[in-house]
Amino acid sequence: MKPIFKKLVTFSLASALTLGLLGALGLLGAYAYITPRLPDIDTLKDVHLQVPLRIYDKKGGLIAEFGEMKRTPLKYEEFPPRLIQAFLAAEDDRFFEHPGVDYQGILRAAINLILTGEKGQGGSTITMQVARNFFLSREKTYLRKLNEIFLALKIEGELSKEDILALYLNKIYLGKRAYGVSAAAQVYYGKALADLSLDEMAMVAGLPKAPSSYNPVANPARAIQRRNYVLGRMRDLDYIAEEAYQLALAVPVHAKTHGQSIDLEAPYIAEMVRNEMVARYGDDAYTAGYEVYTTVDPQRQKAANQALREALLEYDRRHGYRGPVNHIDLLGNVTPDPALQPGELPENAEQTLLEIPAAEADWAALLRNVPAPGNLTPALVLAVEEQAVYALTRDNRLTYLPWEQLNWAREYIDENNRGPELESAAEVLQRGDVIYVTPAGAGCSWLAQLPQVGGALVSLNPDNGAIEALSGGFDYYTSKFNRVVQAQRQPGSSFKPFIYSAAIDKGFTAASIINDAPVVFDAPGLEDTWRPENYSGRFYGPTRLRVALIKSRNLVSIRLLREIGIGYALRYLERFGFDRNTLPRDLSLALGSGVLTPMELARGYAVFANGGYFVEPNLIDYVLDADQQVVLLNRPARVCPECLDARSEDDTDQPSDETTPADEPWVPSFTQEEVTPQEWRQVMQGPQQPRIAPRVLTPQTAFLMNSMMREVIRHGTGRGAMVLGRDDLAGKTGTTNDQRDAWFTGFNRNLVTISWVGFDTPQPLGYRETGARAALPMWIKYMREALRDEPEARLEQPPGIVSVLIDPETGELAGSGAPDAVFEYFLEDQVPERRTENRVDSNGDQQGSGNITRDLF
Repeated sequence: MKPIFKKLVTFSLASALTLGLLGALGLLGAYAYITPRLPDIDTLKDVHLQVPLRIYDKKGGLIAEFGEMKRTPLKYEEFPPRLIQAFLAAEDDRFFEHPGVDYQGILRAAINLILTGEKGQGGSTITMQVARNFFLSREKTYLRKLNEIFLALKIEGELSKEDILALYLNKIYLGKRAYGVSAAAQVYYGKALADLSLDEMAMVAGLPKAPSSYNPVANPARAIQRRNYVLGRMRDLDYIAEEAYQLALAVPVHAKTHGQSIDLEAPYIAEMVRNEMVARYGDDAYTAGYEVYTTVDPQRQKAANQALREALLEYDRRHGYRGPVNHIDLLGNVTPDPALQPGELPENAEQTLLEIPAAEADWAALLRNVPAPGNLTPALVLAVEEQAVYALTRDNRLTYLPWEQLNWAREYIDENNRGPELESAAEVLQRGDVIYVTPAGAGCSWLAQLPQVGGALVSLNPDNGAIEALSGGFDYYTSKFNRVVQAQRQPGSSFKPFIYSAAIDKGFTAASIINDAPVVFDAPGLEDTWRPENYSGRFYGPTRLRVALIKSRNLVSIRLLREIGIGYALRYLERFGFDRNTLPRDLSLALGSGVLTPMELARGYAVFANGGYFVEPNLIDYVLDADQQVVLLNRPARVCPECLDARSEDDTDQPSDETTPADEPWVPSFTQEEVTPQEWRQVMQGPQQPRIAPRVLTPQTAFLMNSMMREVIRHGTGRGAMVLGRDDLAGKTGTTNDQRDAWFTGFNRNLVTISWVGFDTPQPLGYRETGARAALPMWIKYMREALRDEPEARLEQPPGIVSVLIDPETGELAGSGAPDAVFEYFLEDQVPERRTENRVDSNGDQQGSGNITRDLF
């Protein structure tokens, strides 16, 4: 037996030695075969993770984020130490000890293969996961595992442990489109990574093993098991004390899906920027980590959103109620506290306004699927009094609708007709109705509805075209149609100042007289016979141009255009950026019958506001890449009179800066790290030699038009704006045929704002829904906030303009002692003479003799 046993032992040892030698040779062969084919690790040293596009306002507030992958890469030192410990405990507690491969883990995997015959996970270190996530597939094959091992060893030889861990924590997928731990903190807890509690960190650290199975939102039961396992490992490794472990265990699952924390609601602006970035960078715009800083002022943008919505809701209240959103049958009766007087609110009204049965306390849940467009809040009517309503909002807040916020809700019939006056709340609402409400102050709410009418507001800096605020509609998610840049509408009378400006430059003055009298045209390009009228239907006889613009007299504008010539006017309008090929070549042009967008109208009015310079609207200020380097810096042409004066002195006719296309951005040839912070701020302001906006109107013409439009607000169709108590405002109302479009275009020296109201499919707004009634209130609400605490800013009177007393009836120089003489501005060489010797004053007394001379009849 002994010789046989001896031979058996010898054979076994020889076999083991042979197998070991063969294994070693196999590994060496595999290493020799695989190593040359391994990817270059240098790519990890300069890795570009897929980071979404982010858009910010001018003060750094987040407007929007675009991209499939939610990720915010961090540096190693920015990861909380406790979070690192949680991941080490869950994934690789020997990470800082092994060389990239944990041989103990591999041995466990090998034993499992021998015992079960199945390939399974085992010994996969964090470094090996980095190798797999960046370079390899997730298939479970021996070759892939060998590649992973050798690649991990190579990574460890070229990168520090801290760099490897940072790559892992930024790259790993953690469910719900969250890539990296920073994104996961936001998605699951709505927090910054540093603000996570111990239990939350453990929950996040448990996700890499199976992001779907252990997802705390989709599968909270399994998620808490995995979290508790991670906490236990942290305790066993002495990362946390027993007390902290027990406290964390006691915390229930409280994760839920959070969107990105948006600082400023401006979705129409976000979409404009997204389109621009995709046009420039293609699909890389969504993944390259670009950060776009816009020209948008956050306070003015908030004011624009609110002004537009309030104006459209006010329009709706003038035209009637179309009914509740829905109706839900509720069991039981709920009545107000009997101790209260009708309409009276208890001190703790928000909590105990109504005595709600416990079984029905989840009524707010019935509203969860009701959309909340704009500033509207869904609410469920719980009780209806004689002239009041109590309702529960979707956020479980009880609110009170008094009669003053209800009695507008007469039945909507059409744009000009409503049902009879209401006498009780029950005529319009009943218990179980699903409605919309908006805040009315003092704990009360307005009954509201989603407006069917559309609106737009855009506000520009006239010195450089920077868009300060823009709202393209009541609610972006209800209608993505951006009316500021996509709505091609007739501007109506708001187009008249451009015709008047053309006339001023052809020799007319603000005192020129034109007859406001009936006229019939049978002109080419116009259908049949055209009999234009004033809005009032009346005719006012000989009228000065200033008065005609103030009162928006249509017939004066038509005669004026006929006198200066349509061809001349069309060529002149190109100065304001209008395309003459899209404008009508007939006299209806004088009444704004062409179509243009609110943005185009704002661009045109900026010329009047800034003293005669053409600026192009622009939205993007600068763009940073994922490394925080400037890749795009906008250099819009800006108003700079002193620059033009200096060039005139140098006899420079065509300066290169001025002829540089406005959409060609300046890109610096150095990085932020290469200059001091002070130098960088100077860089961000652009080169020392500015791009200069071209002058398209003389200072004198711009001033005269500015002067006339200030009178529109003082004495004309825009006088509602006087409520703002400012003397630096100018503007013009606009109303089209059948009140299909309502406009107000107004400005001071520093801000141009356009407001528009109309239906997306043109139809009448209703009787008396003019620019002054439908659009001006929106403009007032916005400008009240936009100009709050801003000093008055007027266009300065330029040289060559004089002010003299004239006879308001004739437009001539006033005679001595004229009782009703008024001041008027003229070019120095256009001051009128006094040709009329006598005329009859307002009391019937003769002041002289002779004929009244007028420029045009």
